[in-house]
Amino acid sequence: MSVIITAIALFTLQLCAQEFFPKQTAITRPDPIASPYALPGGTICEYLGPSPKSLNYYLDNNTMSAQIFGSMYESLLDMNPQTLEYDRALAEKWSISEDKREFTFWLDPKARWSDGRPVSVADVIWTYQAVVDPANMTGPHKLSLERLQPPVSVDDGRAVRFVAKEVHWQNLGAASGFPILPKHVYEKMDFNKLNFDFPVVSGPFRFQELKEGLYLLLARRRDWWRNDWPVLQGIYNFDYNRYLFFNDRENAFEAFKKGEIDMFPVYTASQWYKLEEKLSAVRNNWIVKQAIYNHKPVGFQGFAMNMRRAPFDDVRVRKAMAHLINRPMMNHTMMYDQYFLHRSYWEDLYDQQHPCPNEMVDFNPGQARALLAEAGWKANPQTGILEKNGRPLSFVFLSRDSSSDKFLAPFTEALKDVGVQMTVQNKDWSAWAKDMDEFNFDMTWAAWGAGLFKNPEYLWSSQEADRPGSSNITGFKNARVDALIEKQKTIFDVAERHAIVREIDAIIFAEHPYALLWNLNYTRLLYWNKFGVPPTVIGKYSSESSAYWWYDPDGAAELQEAMAGGAPLPQPPAEVHYDQVLSEK
Repeated sequence: MSVIITAIALFTLQLCAQEFFPKQTAITRPDPIASPYALPGGTICEYLGPSPKSLNYYLDNNTMSAQIFGSMYESLLDMNPQTLEYDRALAEKWSISEDKREFTFWLDPKARWSDGRPVSVADVIWTYQAVVDPANMTGPHKLSLERLQPPVSVDDGRAVRFVAKEVHWQNLGAASGFPILPKHVYEKMDFNKLNFDFPVVSGPFRFQELKEGLYLLLARRRDWWRNDWPVLQGIYNFDYNRYLFFNDRENAFEAFKKGEIDMFPVYTASQWYKLEEKLSAVRNNWIVKQAIYNHKPVGFQGFAMNMRRAPFDDVRVRKAMAHLINRPMMNHTMMYDQYFLHRSYWEDLYDQQHPCPNEMVDFNPGQARALLAEAGWKANPQTGILEKNGRPLSFVFLSRDSSSDKFLAPFTEALKDVGVQMTVQNKDWSAWAKDMDEFNFDMTWAAWGAGLFKNPEYLWSSQEADRPGSSNITGFKNARVDALIEKQKTIFDVAERHAIVREIDAIIFAEHPYALLWNLNYTRLLYWNKFGVPPTVIGKYSSESSAYWWYDPDGAAELQEAMAGGAPLPQPPAEVHYDQVLSEK
């Protein structure tokens, strides 16, 4: 027997099957972050990144395509941005069987595609089939959907049912969280060529225009079927979202300073640290500079090493690489000590009650030499280059951003001092992404975001190591990690799962698939002072997002007047702390 549920927290799945009949779901309540003063209209221009190889999130798994795709297409359920409870989207209600393996979703009869046709069960089934099709390059998305049997139509075509092959705490999210595409538009097309043509959508924005290498324009849909939902009032306010493409962030920053881009998240400490000295627009508060602290999960970044090939198939070589990155020096001289140094792949799982046991890998060329010697690498007396079996210790660092050059320079020198040769090869984003899909690299700089609910399967499962396009780019394989991944699948208690992930973290850390680098626990944001923004600026768990912003004609006029007269505007808060702001409301 199934239980009809109209809103259920992910955590609740740990309970035995029981009925939930909430009097109302969150869609009937305004979002507490959204401003009642927000009015629709205007345009915001943002920097999206390099020109993408695809805007199809299923084919190009990155934050850029996820943002765009999520603006155009909807899933069966949404997650409340405050409570993290599942709530209605394309589905108006759903059920979960007592054994937690069967999930049934009744589609909202009001759900419509932009061409007026209803969103149907057939659309859900076709999208699932397209993603799991072995012929389609949808690698990272296959994993979660392959845990489910092919969905079937039930209740005279009003509902779709998924049956899981095994119990997994993420199955509800897998079944309800993938973007649904219109079967009648795409079923006869080659899915692998569905990159930039999206004539029919269901979400709040529609595809308006794309100039390859220059910009993308999305237009707000005044006929979106969910426009009157109370929870969405004051959100998605701009008539147009314009995204500019730049291969180099420095060029994008120059465009921002000229006013061609409205909002710019800063990832470089040197760029952030002396902005007041360098830009009169910041000193005069024409450009707002804010550090925003919220509950955004902390990811990790590092130099990823391809463990499938020499020389990085040896853990001693990988650990030696980590000892040759002078992180304290770089943090101090290049980043003004603004960053913390990584010693974990899940930094936000550690606190006073759960201190991180992983050692802090120091800059230690002597230790690196010892590890390389132990691995059998010996210096050629004539060249000084380390060799083994007649082959030099050399590799290629695959780079996609010239801003990384200043960090690679001291690393290159440290390698040279111990007899290792590194060649830096620069490629644009699309070429770099293609090499990642095919695991065609020795070492590269990779940064990963983090989810609120930790699932180590995507990056660390052995079965993902050989799947083209997967997120396990290093080719990491470990039987104990695989066993722990399997164990956590059937655990619905978050704290218990996190304990297992900490155990996984220790194993991965000891294997050094990445030479870990550094990170921040806040968001650095710049934006021209012509917008209305909520007191928290961004959402509880988001990083840089203008979803709650709106165009303020009076603010824009005041900015123009101040700039014309060389006068400063009032000083906005330099720091925004989400919890503090909410407690003051």
